[in-house]
Amino acid sequence: MKLLIITQSIDKKNTVLGFFHSWVEEFAKRFEKITVICLEKGEYDLPQNVKVLSLGKEMGESKMRYVLNFYNYIWNERKNYDTVFVHMNQEYVLLGSLLWKLLGKKVTMWRNHHSGNFLTDVACLLCDKIFCTSKFSYTAKFKQTVLMPVGIDTDYFKFDDNAKRTPRSILFLGRIAPIKKPDVLIEALRLLKTKGVPFKASLYGDALSKDMDYYNSLKKRVGDYGLNEFVSFHKGIPNTETALVYSKHDVFVNLSSSGMFDKTIFEAMACGCVVLCTNKNLRDILPKSQIVDLNPERIAESILTVYNFSPDNRSETGRIQEGLVRKNSLRELAQKLQSEITSK
Repeated sequence: MKLLIITQSIDKKNTVLGFFHSWVEEFAKRFEKITVICLEKGEYDLPQNVKVLSLGKEMGESKMRYVLNFYNYIWNERKNYDTVFVHMNQEYVLLGSLLWKLLGKKVTMWRNHHSGNFLTDVACLLCDKIFCTSKFSYTAKFKQTVLMPVGIDTDYFKFDDNAKRTPRSILFLGRIAPIKKPDVLIEALRLLKTKGVPFKASLYGDALSKDMDYYNSLKKRVGDYGLNEFVSFHKGIPNTETALVYSKHDVFVNLSSSGMFDKTIFEAMACGCVVLCTNKNLRDILPKSQIVDLNPERIAESILTVYNFSPDNRSETGRIQEGLVRKNSLRELAQKLQSEITSK
């Protein structure tokens, strides 16, 4: 089976999408040949059976040139793939599905997000299969949708022996944007300070240009609350450097929508953090103390609960989280994806 993958970026150093490099590496073990079309390419080191083609963003090409390159690639490479796997961007399904159908290619799409629109519906109807990780994803409603493991590289995501975990340390890691709710976490940290609870919190991530005012407002709020000695902001780092950061922290807080099932939740678990999250997918799996609402008081209470965990509590939490990570490993994802793509 030969696979065409279409994605935004192939770049190990990409602070948001760097994880996809390891996905392609793992998929390459299970497919005869993989051709990747990406919007932009950066640093990569992939097996010999993987060919990477860029639409040209890193060279400053126009959007019209992106489209022309896209059609050129999917036509010229037509003998080098049997199935198409579009990662996240429905636009490529809308652009290419007619040609792929005429060529007899199977079309699949990975789309895991809480929101969608009419064009999402059209793209999904044009797909033979749709993949997502969350039962709350917008795309979970389609009959051809298959729920998948999250896909965590457990060879990399594990406790880093070079790290020393800081007691009572709190980590937020991800894109700095309103949808990620770091402002709610800051309100919870203010409450902890008011109660005299010692802690150190780190926020790792960059903001898009449209969200820079929001990012700056967070920094101002931290200053206004007198939290500068408790809270530090750090630039986004490549996925290949995050295991060390997770390993240095005690508690990981993720307040993203349940429709996205943020992979950082599982990366943090794999590195030994106690995870607090709002994700409804984990509501009947993790202990109640680890599932929070978008409520600063509730988040502050849960952080305090974790601080007061007994050794037995810690051990049981670790056991549950390790089981979740195993079920959502990259190997599990690649195996299931291969099975779904090759089946009729």
